[in-house]
Amino acid sequence: MSARIGPRSIVLSFAVVLFAALPALLCAEVTRWEIKTREPYAGGKAMGDRGPYERWTGVVHYALDPRSEPNRAIVDLDLVPRNADSKVEFWTDFEMLVPADCSKANGALFYEVNNRGNKTAPGIVDGGADDFLCRQGFVVLWSGWIAEVLPGGGRLRLSAPVPLENGKPLVGKVWNEVVVDRPMAKASIAYRANQGSYRPAGETARFPRELRRIAERLDPLRDNGELVPDDEWKLIVTEVEHNGVKSQLPLVELEVRGGLKPGVIYSLTYDAEGSLVQGAGFAAIRDIVSSLKHTDNGNDNPLLDDAGKPVVDRALAFGTSQSGRCLRHFLWEGFNADERRRKVFDGVISHVAGGGLGSFNHRLASPTRTNGQHEEHLFLADFFPFTYGDERDPHTGETDGILAKSRRKNAVPKVFHTQSSSEYWHRSGSLVHTDPLATRDAEIPPEVRIYAFGGTQHGPGSGVPGAKGGGTLPSNPADYRPFMRALVLALDAWVKDGKEPPPSVYPRIADGTLVPWQRDKSGWPDVPDVAYPQVIQQPWLLHWGDSWQTHRIAGLLPPQSVADPKTGKPLHYQILVPTVGNDGNTRGTLNLPAISVPVATYTSWNLRDTSIGAAGALLSLQGGYIPLPRTNADREANNDPRPSLETLYADFAAYRAKYMSAAEQLVAQRYFLAEDLPRLEELCHKFKPLFEKGEAKPD
Repeated sequence: MSARIGPRSIVLSFAVVLFAALPALLCAEVTRWEIKTREPYAGGKAMGDRGPYERWTGVVHYALDPRSEPNRAIVDLDLVPRNADSKVEFWTDFEMLVPADCSKANGALFYEVNNRGNKTAPGIVDGGADDFLCRQGFVVLWSGWIAEVLPGGGRLRLSAPVPLENGKPLVGKVWNEVVVDRPMAKASIAYRANQGSYRPAGETARFPRELRRIAERLDPLRDNGELVPDDEWKLIVTEVEHNGVKSQLPLVELEVRGGLKPGVIYSLTYDAEGSLVQGAGFAAIRDIVSSLKHTDNGNDNPLLDDAGKPVVDRALAFGTSQSGRCLRHFLWEGFNADERRRKVFDGVISHVAGGGLGSFNHRLASPTRTNGQHEEHLFLADFFPFTYGDERDPHTGETDGILAKSRRKNAVPKVFHTQSSSEYWHRSGSLVHTDPLATRDAEIPPEVRIYAFGGTQHGPGSGVPGAKGGGTLPSNPADYRPFMRALVLALDAWVKDGKEPPPSVYPRIADGTLVPWQRDKSGWPDVPDVAYPQVIQQPWLLHWGDSWQTHRIAGLLPPQSVADPKTGKPLHYQILVPTVGNDGNTRGTLNLPAISVPVATYTSWNLRDTSIGAAGALLSLQGGYIPLPRTNADREANNDPRPSLETLYADFAAYRAKYMSAAEQLVAQRYFLAEDLPRLEELCHKFKPLFEKGEAKPD
């Protein structure tokens, strides 16, 4: 049956499994929508005046022509067997939220690039706001784009094309790193849960496998670690199947005699077989979105109104962390123009991606990998170009920018780059808006806005501090989600109506708010019993082998850093951080009321505790929380240089008045929505015990 819907033609189907095999012309990029389930979302609850929504799930089928110019950027696509029409076929999972009455849709598609198969927008945009996206009338879509994802748990997968050489799967060297925070007998070499890894090659192996123990990568020219004898470790390969669906890649685990030790970097290289065309994930994103915006792609668009027009006429993309890097890489590789040269995404929010791209489009790619100061430091993530506009790489002489190819194709979207202040410490965030050596502020293209949330960490907190975990400080609890909701609507208004969004807010070299990270230059107050970081995530210039530039084959693993011919030290790109005030809180950033009207210092960094190993290294993606002294007597007794609550606020009523005034000002500036004010006031009241006599903690 047709999946076409209209304002009067929707019928809610309670747990009825529907199959839609929509006819397609052979020229299509999306050839078929296979809608397997269509059911009421959230029990049929009305989403404000938008009414109830439906949840659709299924599979989308694709056919790509490797000879087409937009597809030539997909590495190894030309090595995949083709169908009778000389096209490469593959499929992805999808999930979509659609108004039951599509006349109540707002006309915008909100496409989230999932993070390792998992949805993040329900927590980061909707979180605490009662299905915000549905209440605004968005059609919300997720689809698979990563071939590493293991089936199960509602994760969305890409069944990627398989390239062959002389009729056999491709073989090559791969490299993995594993770090654990507690003693373990074995651990997945993918490093993250529910991700597969390439199968170790059997008789076709060309390289010996090798495992090394490394304490810390402080100097890539010398930190090679200790070689672990072959008889002291092994790889365990497990095929994974869920509901009759087998994963393309297996679960591969590393087992070490005596167990894996906390904080140690286990660096593993081996010969693998069965490379996949991971770059097809970019085409999958491109084509599923394009198919919903148009009616002439050769497929029966399942979202048409009764007049036969697409329900969505504009598309916004959202990606968090890894998937935010995917969107930057998607733009950099020129995928925002479809095969008919039409713009795909009209607006893009790349969230907490820092300065990164990713391992998304090369032979034996591993999209799950990122970069950190301790873990995964040498993987393919933080590499040139970093800025949206063009900059020159001082180490290679190359000039490039994230939007360069999109501009040549007349397909530049409106872009919001949002990041926590932790991205400056953990994810090379300053390189987004400086030159590569941090000598000046970069020029920001007119289509781009940058919003840096001061005093926050990679993921939003609850707003209220919790117990100390694996860090030397409790985790940073700042909740930046109100910013995200307001900015989603600001981006849509910019795309739809041309309404200028709120101005960018980020620290700058020119005004002294973006500075070197070392303690004596950052403005950090000497808080007693708090260790300041001695390290930061800083990208090195890396060499991946002679075939990298020409064929995107990494022949040198781990990669080698490139030494400065004058000093002999590794060449790197320069990182800066936001400066802090006398209360230790970030300046020059877009600040929550919790930061501008503080009861604590909200750090953008945290250090690994001795209990999880590698003490003193950065605790990946985490910030910290240090309460301000409550009274002047406490301040003097502890030699704390920060102001006390007693100095800052006469009482809780004064604190509340300043806090809510700051929130209301953010509403007036369009960085907050008025609907979030009651939530913010409720959060403010949780800190009332700090202003009462005796031992007190936030509720």
